Amino acid sequence: MTDKHDIELTILMPCLNEAETLATCIEKAHGYLDRSHVSGEVLISDNGSTDGSQEIARNLGARVSTAPRRGYGAALINGIEAARGRYIIMGDADDSYDFTALDPFVGKLREGSDLVMGNRFAGGIAPGAMPPLHKYLGNPVLSFIGQLFFRPNVRDFHCGLRGFNRDRIRDLDLQTTGMEFASEMVVKASLARYRIDEVPTTLKKDGRSRPPHLRSWHDGWRHLRFLLLFAPRWLFVYPGLIAVLLGAIAVGVLSFGGVEIGGIGFDVTTMVYASALCVIGYQSLLFFWLTKLFATQEGFLPASDRYRAIVARWSAERGLLAGLALFALGVIIGVVQVVRWGGLDFGPQDAADVVRIAIPSSLGIILGFQTVLMSFFSGVLTTPRREQKPEAVIET
Repeated sequence: MTDKHDIELTILMPCLNEAETLATCIEKAHGYLDRSHVSGEVLISDNGSTDGSQEIARNLGARVSTAPRRGYGAALINGIEAARGRYIIMGDADDSYDFTALDPFVGKLREGSDLVMGNRFAGGIAPGAMPPLHKYLGNPVLSFIGQLFFRPNVRDFHCGLRGFNRDRIRDLDLQTTGMEFASEMVVKASLARYRIDEVPTTLKKDGRSRPPHLRSWHDGWRHLRFLLLFAPRWLFVYPGLIAVLLGAIAVGVLSFGGVEIGGIGFDVTTMVYASALCVIGYQSLLFFWLTKLFATQEGFLPASDRYRAIVARWSAERGLLAGLALFALGVIIGVVQVVRWGGLDFGPQDAADVVRIAIPSSLGIILGFQTVLMSFFSGVLTTPRREQKPEAVIET
């Protein structure tokens, strides 16, 4: 029997009621280990199966670890913690991935890769193995977005067969317990500048008679939402900056009078919409800051040295002062307008002139008040607190 300290590879399979196909997957995995002379183990991370999957695994010589929480990511996190191998290759237990052809993964891991992704589009997708919606829309779109945001040089962002260095992936402190786990691993590895490689792999139609656990639109949206939240610059900063600049410039120019461009006149009506655009953009930038604070506090996003330096200089009190200054500026502009009105004995005024001053005033008041609220909330997020204890891994 191989000593647990000498194990090089753990073949990890998350499992939830996979009695129909689990035995086949375990036999293929054991066959690969025997044939390749890789010292390894087969580990089943069970997610609450009620169809006897656990007993099937034990009878075939696999190790079973019970995940205390439900969810695809929870099962894999549990398995990673329980794994004894230096390297881990994970794959679904539905007999869709080929556990007999793991040499490309092991080879890349031995060469120093931190994460090795399978590429089903390069290796071959059997007829019926992937729904057309996933093959031609879901996977290509999500992979393109993932590549655009994070540059992992991966063309199949959501391949379920992947290998990785156990300790390096543990260092990423992966958090998500659902289907987003697959994206989180690639995103965090990319942000941490890990070495990521890709090898061709095949996908065949799974051997189950029941429908898969995956829900196309629901899980696809969860992956997309996760990618956007992990790329706050694309979600908040770039659109926010454009909106703030366009809105502020338009309000500033039109405060001195209407302008005509290409025969089209722009005046106070345009100012109203421009101020709304400015508010929306500013809110987007505030949400970026709050999202970044929350994500780094909870371990979802890594904190760069530059970000840590900014946070060290930032304080809720400074934000409050900045917000109060903006608020006071808006009030002062409003007071000036009232004083000018008093100079007219509070009589009738030109509506356009009134609006031209009222908009910058209200804009300062709104942006200042939003800054004050953001500062209070950021103070809540950055309050030191006790760390939570990690969940125990249950092995049977």
